[in-house]
Amino acid sequence: MIRSISLLLGLALAMPAAASNYSATLASPSTSRFIAPDIMWTCGSAECQGATNESRPVVLCQALAKRAGRIEAFLIDGRAMAPADLQRCNASARAQAANSAAGK
Repeated sequence: MIRSISLLLGLALAMPAAASNYSATLASPSTSRFIAPDIMWTCGSAECQGATNESRPVVLCQALAKRAGRIEAFLIDGRAMAPADLQRCNASARAQAANSAAGK
């Protein structure tokens, strides 16, 4: 029995984590692709989508916001990001917009 448990535990640790699916609705839709650290975003007229094994949703959202602008909604495996996290994410979009307006 102990041998079976050890084998199952070993297999579980050896298996790669399943990729999480992310989607974001942009305030200003974009039909392009964005390559950000740990994820490639593919944007259509309605939303951007990507998948990765990384589990840092706020960081992934911030990277997209820096490139694509304000994000209206951000989903992780179909579940909405918490409003406070979405606000932190969009702070990156505002900072980038301010830098662009200032000519930086």
